Amino acid sequence: NTVGYDYAIPGNHEFDYSLSTFLDLTKNADFTYLSANFVDLQTGSTVFTPYAVKDFDGKKAAFIGICTPETYTKSTPVYFQDENGNYLYSFSENTFYETIQNTIDQAREDGADIVIAVGHLGINGMASGWKSTDVIANTTGIDAFIDGHSHETIANSIYQNKDGEDVTLTSTGSKFDNFGIMEIQMDASNDISVTTQLLHPSEVTYDSSEAASEAYHSVQNKIDHYNQELSYLYEVLGTAETELTINNAEGVRRIRSGETNLGDFVADAYRSICQADIALVNGGGIRVSIKEGDITLNDILKVHPFGNALCVCEATGQQILDALEFGAKDVPGEFGGFLQVSGLTYEIHTYLPSTVKMDEKRMFVGVEGEYRVKNVMVGGEPLDLEKIYTLASHNYMLQGQGDGYTIFEDNVYTQESVMLDNQVLITYITEGLNGVVGADYANPYGQGRIVAVE
Repeated sequence: NTVGYDYAIPGNHEFDYSLSTFLDLTKNADFTYLSANFVDLQTGSTVFTPYAVKDFDGKKAAFIGICTPETYTKSTPVYFQDENGNYLYSFSENTFYETIQNTIDQAREDGADIVIAVGHLGINGMASGWKSTDVIANTTGIDAFIDGHSHETIANSIYQNKDGEDVTLTSTGSKFDNFGIMEIQMDASNDISVTTQLLHPSEVTYDSSEAASEAYHSVQNKIDHYNQELSYLYEVLGTAETELTINNAEGVRRIRSGETNLGDFVADAYRSICQADIALVNGGGIRVSIKEGDITLNDILKVHPFGNALCVCEATGQQILDALEFGAKDVPGEFGGFLQVSGLTYEIHTYLPSTVKMDEKRMFVGVEGEYRVKNVMVGGEPLDLEKIYTLASHNYMLQGQGDGYTIFEDNVYTQESVMLDNQVLITYITEGLNGVVGADYANPYGQGRIVAVE
């Protein structure tokens, strides 16, 4: 509200603290939420207005909001269900392109001269069929597309729509890496040309007017207020003798497709606190690296910002194998549900195609053919598919079907809501490791727990 946005499109993390919490927060917004495909199945209507039309120099531009159907699995699927597991909300996954095309057509009928899609869809590592490029290729009438979700930095890319016409796609990255500028020219024949550019914050020039200065200071004062209020976050909890990373040697994210020392550290923390046989942690829930040196509370909250709760269930070896297989389905590509592990080791035979079966919401259904995951060892012994193991993770994955894991929801839980995920890491550092994350985690690519066989 302080910054003064006009429109916002819900992404998966809007729902981190439940659907009802998000919907309550939107009532306090001084801007308009847009989504053409987020539908309340109880009423048959969209939860938010599908699009908005704004006048620019006598020309009308329609902004169409598009949410990724990945929101189910990239948020918490049970948030969108009733107590019996029936879905109360939809992201139009079965009518995705049709829904968007109908919205484009309606905006045109309402007099829009220009249609700009604003999506939380992404490209790299995202589900095929739901990417921004897929939407462009399967619709007509979009002039430009502003994208998010997968954190790409896209200045000015051109893709063809269903009729072979050019559509400009842009994405600014994340966390104000860049400011995006889009300029649209329309000539006397109503032909449209679109150019975009990205500016690093250091390149941005500011309006020197009194009103602009007041707006800037209003935002900065708000930031300063909260930084002061949250100063306790910089309390030192311990020391890392090496960087704990989510990346490979080139600085490219690895945590969602391969083992890293931070993945090992986090999984070890879960297993240690609960004394479980095995711990599984989704790579998508491990967000940033921890630098060598002092570890602060703020560092831990950045690694685990979601406030999921540690829990333990009894799981069969078969369920564990299925979970590993589901997590490995996209390797060498990324998947937020890729599993970092403790208490076991496994191989991913990447030359084998994935035979994981999912439903229309990309939730796990089963494995239909040969497993890519092989040679799973638990405590130095081969995984016994019939044996019951104690499995530690968090409620997002085990109980909430997060990332599409439907495997463990009906299992017997021996420990529930033990502590929040970030507190698990804090306790492991301060009590389990006596404040020092040391030589056990010296190799940035872990301890050979996950081996890709090509």
